Amino acid sequence: MSTLERYEVYLERAAEQDLKRLSVKNFQRIITNIKALSQNPRPAGCRKLFGSKNDWHIRVGSYRIIIDDEEKAVRVMRLRHRREAYKP
Repeated sequence: MSTLERYEVYLERAAEQDLKRLSVKNFQRIITNIKALSQNPRPAGCRKLFGSKNDWHIRVGSYRIIIDDEEKAVRVMRLRHRREAYKP
């Protein structure tokens, strides 16, 4: 029997608001990916945001999940369409 390392996943208030604005189809796709972060905080394709110390983004179709992964915790900061994700 192997023990899997699990991470706590937290949604920032801004990410919760972003989720409310999504269509049902996009909501389901993104929630599935957010839930998977508890097993693997940096899945394949996860990229570091340029100019940031701990921020990463995960591509889900045309959307980006912006995360900050700390020790044993992942903080979902924003969910943005790709054209908005990289604006300051």
